[in-house]
Amino acid sequence: MEIVVLGLGSNRPFNGLSPPELLNSAFAELSSLLEDCRLSPVYTTAPVGVSDQADFCNAAVTGRYGGGPGELLAAVQAVEAARGRDRRRERRWGERSLDIDILLFGDRLIREKGLVIPHPRLRERAFALRPLLDLIPAAREPGTGISYRRILEALPDQGIEAYRPETESKRGVQIPQAGDIRRS
Repeated sequence: MEIVVLGLGSNRPFNGLSPPELLNSAFAELSSLLEDCRLSPVYTTAPVGVSDQADFCNAAVTGRYGGGPGELLAAVQAVEAARGRDRRRERRWGERSLDIDILLFGDRLIREKGLVIPHPRLRERAFALRPLLDLIPAAREPGTGISYRRILEALPDQGIEAYRPETESKRGVQIPQAGDIRRS
């Protein structure tokens, strides 16, 4: 089994669930795919690439996975689709109910059509690195061995902030806050 890290993002409600609730819903389903599944705290960040949309809620999930990278990709795309993601109708870097990226798959370097791991823009994205480091503080980039903490510290400020709910969830959903790690 390999340790995998997934990056989760959402900035559009779906079926009555807010973006943070969608992240929790995805975590619940991912917990059935991954052993020892853990969810990072949730962060908010301004959108990248397309600015005329709501801020994103981001988190990371880690756990052990027994299948291959292609199988995991298919599984996370099914989780996205069940929460309203339709890749055919969205604009690149636009709003979405749920986006799940495979950030790491063990120490593997994968370059296949439709699948690049580590995620090709991981080094540029504080909103992915910070929750990854909440879960695996000593994580290093496969291939180079460079500490992801060092990479994060070298990035310019990207405005990532700990998620702070304005009100309690109506459904009693507990959303991880800064310093919290949720286990399945």
